[in-house]
Amino acid sequence: MRRGEIYRVHHPAGDPKLYRSFVVVSRQVLVDSRFPTVICAPILTRGHGFSTQVSIGVDEGLKHESWILCDNLISLRKVQLTRFVGSLARAKIEELDRALKIALALE
Repeated sequence: MRRGEIYRVHHPAGDPKLYRSFVVVSRQVLVDSRFPTVICAPILTRGHGFSTQVSIGVDEGLKHESWILCDNLISLRKVQLTRFVGSLARAKIEELDRALKIALALE
């Protein structure tokens, strides 16, 4: 598992969807550790173009245009992340980093 990878999760807690895709946003040191969870950002098919949202789509392994929502981070157990969808290119990870900084008021 790597930071920037997208996984489809079956029935995530508190989500009305049967499946939801998430991108791993935790730092790689945590991902590689024995810690059982990682921080992820949900992917939805609707976005508003906010500075805290990153557009992704077919290039990242999805079936259609979607949005990473950095204002709605969630901790998921690593064992839930088994259905690999795709991964973000370096340029998209940089966009994601900018959106996370804005969402967390780090700039």
